[in-house]
Order: sequence, then structure tokens, then C-alpha cells
Amino acid sequence: MNELFKITKEPIDVNELIQHVTRRKAGAITTFIGTVREWTNGKKTLRLTYEAYIPMAENMLSQIGQEIKKRWPDTEAAIVHRIGTLEICDVAVAIAVSSPHRKAAYEANEYAIERIKEIVPIWKKEYWEDGEAWIGDQLETVSYPEGKPSTLQLNEKEGKRHD
Repeated sequence: MNELFKITKEPIDVNELIQHVTRRKAGAITTFIGTVREWTNGKKTLRLTYEAYIPMAENMLSQIGQEIKKRWPDTEAAIVHRIGTLEICDVAVAIAVSSPHRKAAYEANEYAIERIKEIVPIWKKEYWEDGEAWIGDQLETVSYPEGKPSTLQLNEKEGKRHD
């Protein structure tokens, strides 16, 4: 497993993630910490369960790191996404990006979270006071009523990986 780009069942240690990108030539390190929020579209969320197709998800996180390096050559990135049941305020995803100057670090960090939502096969189930549902992909454009994507949906995501 690549420590820079991984899926984990354990709580995310943001300081450890920062250490992966800390280097002498970096003048900036940005972090993005995505947490489980209590309210979504007027509904009170009690908790979430994230699942992933781990081998593909870790490959795609690594690919995002490569894309960042290509677009912002002096950057270093690390991304961790948690799976399993998460409570309100738990950290679901953390991204750290270092670069010699802040602008590249900010831009690369934003790029990373948008690409994660676009191509990484991670899906979630939301639990509310009045029910629960598998939401599907992270863009919330596709639902997974069976609790996971079909083989066809995974193949489509694999195709987006190379866009």
C-alpha cells in the first residue's frame, strides 16, 4: 500500500498526512479535511457508511497525485479516504499538498477533491432520523440501491480515469 494515497478503516491522522508532504523546498502546505456534516438538504444526518472498491480507489488516488504533479510540477500530494461507519464530525477524507508557493498548493488541493468525487469508486450510505439510503457515487448523480456499483458502473468509472 502506498502511504501517500490510501483507503483506510482507521481514523485519519492529518498531522501524519502533512508529514508525508513536508519538505525543505516547500513554502506552503495546504490541507483539505472533509468531515461528516449533520445537515444535508434540510435532513438531519445521524451517520454515514462509506464503502470503496479499494484496489481501484487507491490506484485512482495515486493517479490524482500524478495528475497534480503534471499540472503543478513542484508539488507533492498525499490523500487518505476513510471507509466504514463514520459519525458526525469524523474526518472522511484528508488531502495535503505542498509546493514552493501557496497558489499551486491551493489549486492542486481543490483539484484533488474534485477529481476524487469524479473518478474514485467510493460510495456512501446516509442514515437519517426517518430512514436511510445508499447515495451512490460521490457526485451524488448515480444511486446504488443494492449498496454498491454494478460491474458496468465500475467499468464506466475506469473509463473516466483516463479522460
